[in-house]
Amino acid sequence: MQRWRGLDGVPSGWGRCVVTIGVFDGVHRGHQQLIRRAVEYGRELGLPTVLITFDPHPASVLRPGTHPARLTSLTRRAELVAELGIDAFWVLPFTTDLARVAPDEFVHELLVDRLHAAMVVVGRNFTFGHRAAGDVAELERLGQRFGFAAEGVDLVTEPFGAATAGSTVTFSSTYVRACISAGDVRAAAEALGRPHRLEGVVVRGDQRGRELGYPTANVDCGEHAAIPADGVYACWFHHRGQACPAAVSVGTNPTFSGRVRTVEAFVLDADEDLYGARVAVDFVERLRGMDRFDSVDELIEQMDRDVERTREVLDL
Repeated sequence: MQRWRGLDGVPSGWGRCVVTIGVFDGVHRGHQQLIRRAVEYGRELGLPTVLITFDPHPASVLRPGTHPARLTSLTRRAELVAELGIDAFWVLPFTTDLARVAPDEFVHELLVDRLHAAMVVVGRNFTFGHRAAGDVAELERLGQRFGFAAEGVDLVTEPFGAATAGSTVTFSSTYVRACISAGDVRAAAEALGRPHRLEGVVVRGDQRGRELGYPTANVDCGEHAAIPADGVYACWFHHRGQACPAAVSVGTNPTFSGRVRTVEAFVLDADEDLYGARVAVDFVERLRGMDRFDSVDELIEQMDRDVERTREVLDL
């Protein structure tokens, strides 16, 4: 898959193609349905499929001082869409200038002049251009004017819980963030089609876990990462192509009056120096909330139970 960045990233001489546009943070099941539809059109037409995404998240530019929790890094996003068959991954820096571009200018400059789009596939709720003035109907109208077809794909919805018969949930990045924020990583995984993943570099912590017999890898996930609610989780820990079981603590270590929120992974059946290593953590199930214990012995006993429960959850 080709990877382009910036308005001038499209190679010279680029021919016609199928295009899909969106932030695609999380590449959840709704995104996957949309991307597969675009890829199908590309194969039917014998054309490559280009995915346009934005960095930083548009909300952080349109509403300065805010930034939605990041579900996937750009690198991870590119890996996921490549698996779905995308041929070119185009990252456009989202700026105030881009936000002011009128819908017809957006379409003409990006989709027509640079990509020579034959087909554009977007979500049914897609908006574009200054003040989000463009929608799917406008895209279809502009397609007729500039010579491309356009289609809005319905969002993915599923029944939500036995206790709420008749209600549905729509899979969206906002919904996934809400699940993660609540610690419901199983619901997040259902919407994503895979466990939620945090990526980062292992940094030095206070090394208290080693003193307790549970050495942990303190993962620095960077700014804006979608970190689950405080608690202990059964996870898969990825390093150098290996997936290892891990019990992961998220929180401030209240037993020791901690104040800094951390993500600390105890990798089962392993004792490797991971400082400086780039790793990933897939969250499978929340085992418990973050509790304060009256003694170190009580904490160790609970950690023993957490490890055994992790083995059960991961079917080891």
